Amino acid sequence: MTTKKNFSVNPNQSSSESLLKDIRRNTKRIFTSEQKVLIVMEGIRGEQSIAELCRKYGISDSTYYKWNKDFIEAGKACLDGDTIREATSDEVKELRQENIRLKEALADLVVRYDVVKKSLKLTE
Repeated sequence: MTTKKNFSVNPNQSSSESLLKDIRRNTKRIFTSEQKVLIVMEGIRGEQSIAELCRKYGISDSTYYKWNKDFIEAGKACLDGDTIREATSDEVKELRQENIRLKEALADLVVRYDVVKKSLKLTE
């Protein structure tokens, strides 16, 4: 199912100008997180004004400042140790080996417990 966009025609503007403005307004560009970080870092460097940067990437000032705030909050949370870090493949291998060792130790203890339990019942 497709949805049709209703494009309004402003009588003060030509129909092609109005159509182009409506298309630009209704087509939203999606930025990846990496692109957002690069744009925010470019703004932090200060080589261009924020207004120029926003025009360059076709975003509003408020969008840039929201990304900037999110970027700074994520950095603070990471420095506070508030985020979960992804384990590397070597760490995963080590954890799996440790898990196997612990399971074997538990199985050994359970067997010993059963042996002791049976021996105590025989002597009673």
